[in-house]
Amino acid sequence: MATSTHAAQAEAKIDAESQNKPAPQQDEAKLKKGYIGSIDQGTTSTRFLIFNGLGVPVASHQIEFKQMYPHSGWMEQDPREIIESVYTCIEEATKSFTDMGNSTDDIKAIGITSQRETTVLWDRDTGDPLYNAIAWPDTRTQAIVRELKARKGADKLQDICGLPLSTYPSALKLTWLFRNVEEVPQTYDAGRLMFGTIDTWLLYNLNGGRNKNVHVTDTTNASRTMFVNLHTLGYSPEVLDFFELDPKKIILPKIVPCSDADAFGSIASGTLKGKRITGCLGDQSAALVGQLGFEPGMAKNTYGTGCFLLYNVGEKPVMSTHGLLATVAYNFGGKRKPVYALEGSIAVAGSAVKYVVNNLKFVESSDKISECAATVKDNGGCYFVTAFSGLFAPYWIDDAQGTMFGITQYTQQGHIARAAIEATCFQTKAILDAMEKDSGHKLTELAVDGGMTDSDLCMQTQADIINIPVDRPTMRETTALGAAIVAGFAVDVWKEFEELKEINKEDRTIFKPQISQEDSGKMYSRWTKAVEMSRGWLDSESGNQSQ
Repeated sequence: MATSTHAAQAEAKIDAESQNKPAPQQDEAKLKKGYIGSIDQGTTSTRFLIFNGLGVPVASHQIEFKQMYPHSGWMEQDPREIIESVYTCIEEATKSFTDMGNSTDDIKAIGITSQRETTVLWDRDTGDPLYNAIAWPDTRTQAIVRELKARKGADKLQDICGLPLSTYPSALKLTWLFRNVEEVPQTYDAGRLMFGTIDTWLLYNLNGGRNKNVHVTDTTNASRTMFVNLHTLGYSPEVLDFFELDPKKIILPKIVPCSDADAFGSIASGTLKGKRITGCLGDQSAALVGQLGFEPGMAKNTYGTGCFLLYNVGEKPVMSTHGLLATVAYNFGGKRKPVYALEGSIAVAGSAVKYVVNNLKFVESSDKISECAATVKDNGGCYFVTAFSGLFAPYWIDDAQGTMFGITQYTQQGHIARAAIEATCFQTKAILDAMEKDSGHKLTELAVDGGMTDSDLCMQTQADIINIPVDRPTMRETTALGAAIVAGFAVDVWKEFEELKEINKEDRTIFKPQISQEDSGKMYSRWTKAVEMSRGWLDSESGNQSQ
């Protein structure tokens, strides 16, 4: 059952004239501190939002960009199209902002958040990419993963970088590019090969490309490559050696804190030319910051293309023994120490909904999936293991593929639609169980954000499956808000976390469990059985071309 945290207040009488009174002086003071722009470059779309000093978005623009699937399990993006989408969103959102009577002079700084692990290589001399960006869900490296797991030193990697050998991190994508794109080893041998995740590619281009040659990344994005020692936050000689990389030949980006007044440069052209970029962090870290998860024990779950649960563990990394990742949560720099997180990563969440829409044609758009699921009272015994990229945390089953179980003549479209939604909820339950084992702490409530949280049915299902309340904010652009916050700290829009405590706290919706723990347990038991049966569908010969 969903309840508004301000339901009682809604019953009180409201003086109509009070709606026209100016905001309290404290609010006016915050608003006068100016605005922060936020670039949110995601897996399937790009957006630019402008937030005021209260963390409220006042202007935005969003566009989708093309996804390429050359072979089964492959997923690529055009790096040039990505940067063009950013410029378009900046121009359109800024136009809306100035059309309201605002001035670009009021925008104090820009923050960037982006999809993580997605890998781009380019030539230092030309600034041109050598291949398409290989996106984070791509699974072409499955055979390479199996090969490297047998290499000496493989068992020590996760203790250094916090990540397991899998198709997920950037390091494996780079290995594939070396083996399959002729220009890559040639450019490497010439000492011109520039490596970066999407944040680095954006910063390089926004600063003017090879003219300025700004080549940086922040600690959160860097920690997703496998190349970084999680304890020192510098590049690990041991890991680079394992992947047979010579740091004198490959140009790796400089690693800096997420919040910095100078390190990220400034926008070189367009409406916001000269505006400083003062914040940068990976999308899931940004969502944790946007949810104000600044204390150990706080967690958030973001339901986007994939689904990612981050749990703040404090100022020392915790290496998981139950299938989770150790990662950097955020790093504000200055006198503040880096903060770490345990992470549970689900490869397929919103993309499963898109599959039902685009491939099965059950409904005409993703926002109709809940209506389809609501035509039935339950899943009818149907379970959909959405292992389109294998299964990530906490299972790490590379040879799983998407499978449906329990289909009978009784099965209707609504049952499959509901099973697609439930798949993400079941995997979240598995991650929460692993997180409790690693941390010794059981969450009492789960903060959520992302596109799938628009669905009341999905959020109620999630509460039922994990048997704790689910807390959904009214303003769900928490990822972009997180980027704005780290940028704002660098230019003193905010100076202390305490100043943020009221941001995005009003009118949150709480979904409370409506089924018994026993019934929830039975559903989860059947899901676990389905996961085990999904193993082994992809053998070492299939699904991996050009290895």
